[in-house]
Amino acid sequence: MRKLPITAKGEVTLGKDLMNHLGVSPGGKLVVSKLSDGRIELKAVPPAGDISDVFGCLKRKGARSLSLEDINEFAARGWAGKQ
Repeated sequence: MRKLPITAKGEVTLGKDLMNHLGVSPGGKLVVSKLSDGRIELKAVPPAGDISDVFGCLKRKGARSLSLEDINEFAARGWAGKQ
């Protein structure tokens, strides 16, 4: 068990090992539950996103956009083992 100092603002720094254990990174969110015996419980909030967040993730600068036909052709060649 490790003791964590509390700042004048009431803030506690968890440290990298605890953040890794919870699966959170800076900017992430935690849910805090108050338990009846005076303890608290911390749980990581899974990152939420919108489907539109993936739009453009495969876009390459200077490359033309692929048509649906191009994508289907590449997929068919990949399934056939022809790359």
